[in-house]
Amino acid sequence: MSSRRILSLWFPRLAAEQQARREGVPLTGPLAIVADQQNAQVLSSLSVEAEAEGLRPGQALRDATAMCPTLVTRLANPVREAAFLSALRRWSSKFSPWVAEEAPAALVIDMTGCAHLFGGEQELLDQMAADCADLGLTVHMGLADTVGAAWALARFAGQSSGMRRNGDAIDQEARATRSRAAKRRHWVKGGALPTPQAASAALHRVAPRGQTRTALAPLPLAALRLPPDVVAELTRLGVRRVDDLAGMPRAALARRFGRIVVQRLDQALGVEPEPVSPARQAHHFAVRLTLPEPIGLETDIVAAIDRLLPPFAKKLQDRGRGVRLLRLQCARADGSMQTLDMGLARPSNDPDRMRPLILLKLGDIDAGFGIDMVRLEARVSEPVHALQHKGHLDQANAVVARMTADTGIDDLIGRLGGRVGLEAITRQHPTSSNIPEKTATVLAAAWSEPAKGDWPAPPAPRPLVMFRPEMVTADEIPAVPSLFRWRGRQLQTASATGPERISPEWWLDDPNWRSGVRDYWRVETTEGERLWLYFAHGGTMSAGWFCQGEFA
Repeated sequence: MSSRRILSLWFPRLAAEQQARREGVPLTGPLAIVADQQNAQVLSSLSVEAEAEGLRPGQALRDATAMCPTLVTRLANPVREAAFLSALRRWSSKFSPWVAEEAPAALVIDMTGCAHLFGGEQELLDQMAADCADLGLTVHMGLADTVGAAWALARFAGQSSGMRRNGDAIDQEARATRSRAAKRRHWVKGGALPTPQAASAALHRVAPRGQTRTALAPLPLAALRLPPDVVAELTRLGVRRVDDLAGMPRAALARRFGRIVVQRLDQALGVEPEPVSPARQAHHFAVRLTLPEPIGLETDIVAAIDRLLPPFAKKLQDRGRGVRLLRLQCARADGSMQTLDMGLARPSNDPDRMRPLILLKLGDIDAGFGIDMVRLEARVSEPVHALQHKGHLDQANAVVARMTADTGIDDLIGRLGGRVGLEAITRQHPTSSNIPEKTATVLAAAWSEPAKGDWPAPPAPRPLVMFRPEMVTADEIPAVPSLFRWRGRQLQTASATGPERISPEWWLDDPNWRSGVRDYWRVETTEGERLWLYFAHGGTMSAGWFCQGEFA
C-alpha cells in the first residue's frame, strides 16, 4: 500500500473565469476565450453559460457564433493565464509545500502527511472547494495514491465505458432494441473520444488508500494520459477501459503501441514512480506603468520606457543581479498583449545598456487602438559578479577589472542578436586536434568568453576556405597529378608543396576519416586556383584524390 497521497486540481474554465474576474462585473451572456490555432480562430475556454449553449473547446469561432449569436468573445492571453496559474500555485501552497503546475490549467499537490492538519482529507477538499468558489473558479479534484490516478479522477470521475458489447446478448443486437442502442455513449459506438467532464462548479473524487486499481478500472483509456492516436487505435481494437488494458500482455503492448502505453499504466498504478517536482521560487524583477489614457505614438512609448528603466535597474542592483533576457509587454486597449524579448550578451543592470536593445525592436510593437499599460520583466537574471571579494589583493583586482571592463563587444553582440538572434552569433575556440576540421570548436558568442592566449600554430598553412572533401578525378597514385578534374573543370598543376601526412584518430570511429591516412598538398594550378588536395591511402574505403579547401 502506497503511503503517498496526491491531489490533482483541474480548472476546466480557467481562462474564461479569469477574464470574468478581471472585468469585475458579471457578463450578461455566454463568454468564450478565442485563440489562434493553425491560422484559424477557435474557442479555447468557455463559461458555464457558453457550454450550456452546446459550444465546446476547439470549435471554430465562425461555427460558434452561428450557434450562439449572443456569444461574448475575448482574445486569449497566454502570458496572463500562466501568471494566474502561478498565483493559484502560491495559494495552494498553504495546504502543502509540494505544488507543481501543469499547463495550461491544472495543479498537482503532494498531500502526504498534510491532510490531518485540516481535519482529514474530506475536510481539506471541502476547504479547497470553498476557496475556489470564493474566487469564482470551477475546480475538479482527484485524490489518489499516484499522480496518474489523481489526474484521471479529476478529469474523468464518474465516466465509465458502459457495457462492453460482445454480440452474445440479444438485448444488444436485436432489432427491437435498436432504439435503445442509440442512447449509448457515442464514443462506445465508435464516435469521438470522451472529453473530460465539466459539469459542476466543484467536483471531487477520492480513491481510498490502496484501491487505485479499483478506482481506475471503469475509466476510459483517455484517463491514462495516452496520445489521442494511441487511444483511438486501442478503441478500434475493442480496448476501451483501463482494466481491459491492464489485463493484456505487456510485451505485446510495448511492441505494437510503444513503451508510452506501459509506462503510463505503471505510473497510474504506482508501479513506476512519478514524483511531484515543486516549482522553485525564482527571482522576480518587474516594473509596470499603468496609463490613464491609451497611447499609440512611439515617442510616448519611449517616454514610458525611460520612466520604467531606473526603478527596474535599481531592483536588480539591490539584489546584485543582472538581466540576461529582458521582456517588454504592452497591454492594448482591446485586452491583447504585445510582447518583445531582448537578450543581452552579458548580464547587466545598467539602464544605458538595456535601452538601445529595446529601442532597436520597438518598431515591432503594434499599438492597435492604444496601449494602456507598459511592463518590463527580467525573464532570466544572473549574478553580475562571478567572483567574490575575500580581501586578497589579486581577487580584489580581478573584481575591479571585471567591473571596469570594456562592454563595447558585448553591446554589439546584443544589438546584432536583436536582429538575427543571439544563437546566430558565434566565436571559435582552439582545440587540441591535428584533424583540420577539428582544430576549432564553435561556441555561442553571447554565452562564452573570447579565447585567451595565442592560437597554436598548425604544422603547415591552412586554407582560408575549408569545405567537405570533394572528389578529384586523377590517377590513384600518391604522386601529385599533373592533370586532374575538379568541379567539372580540367586543371593543370603548376606547382605543389607537401606532403603533410595526417593520420585519423584511432580511438574514434569518425565516418569522414574511414579513408585512412591522408597526404595533404598545397597545389597551385595554371588557371590560378590554389587548392588544398589530399591523397587518401585507403582504409575501409578505396584510395583516391580529394579537394578540401582553397587558399586566398
